[in-house]
Amino acid sequence: MTIEPEATPVVILCGGKGTRIREASESLPKPMIDVGGKPMVWHIMKLYHHFGFRKFVLCLGYKSSAFKEYFLRYRENATDFTLRFSSDDPIEFHGSYGIEDWEVTCAYTRLDTLTAGRLSRVRSHVADAEHFALTYGDGLADIDLATLLAVHEREARIGTVTAVRPTSRFGELDTEGTRVTSLAEKPQLNEGLVNGGFFLFRRDFLDHVADDDGMLESTALQDLTERNELSCHVHTGFWRGMDTYREFAELNAMWDEKRAPWRLWD
Repeated sequence: MTIEPEATPVVILCGGKGTRIREASESLPKPMIDVGGKPMVWHIMKLYHHFGFRKFVLCLGYKSSAFKEYFLRYRENATDFTLRFSSDDPIEFHGSYGIEDWEVTCAYTRLDTLTAGRLSRVRSHVADAEHFALTYGDGLADIDLATLLAVHEREARIGTVTAVRPTSRFGELDTEGTRVTSLAEKPQLNEGLVNGGFFLFRRDFLDHVADDDGMLESTALQDLTERNELSCHVHTGFWRGMDTYREFAELNAMWDEKRAPWRLWD
């Protein structure tokens, strides 16, 4: 069965505090920090939308109101409009420039919840889909998501993770062909492929996280690995997390200098 992007929800983990990048902003959660004048999470959503995805579920925690306010006011900030104070007429918006056909669910998943718990708390928002995507709210890439979908379909395992070789270590992956054989969270010295996010899962992956409030990387994903149910798609292009002020500055410089590899959209 072909996976249709427009019917595949994209879950974005947006609840963390981002304490290591407070030089950029002490008042915003990391996915809401601007890159080129737009929040980090907007760039991630634009990348997915370029490949046909349009349904997004944001797992919120720290300063969730920043996300809610941004998306509630998204249209009025992107277009011209007319207000008629002498009547009860609704706002009249002029044109649709900058307005994508997104469906955005802002779901509060509590303040200190870990990644598995955040996913389990949005279960109702993705349970009707045969497959769903999952990614972190602080990583950008020029990944071909159509190829990722093709790998997920072909390998027919419960989950597929994108493996990258970044400038810093996150979650180390060992693989045999397309099968993940081990996954370690944030090793300090190991070399090789790492977990770059950009996951795809069958719906039944939710059964592995329904009662789990830990880290996906050390619980449900480890379980998939042990059961030979986690595939990998190796991405050899650009990938960069925004974990430090230096990375924040580098991403902004790339955008400002019109050399942002992740900008695949027009």
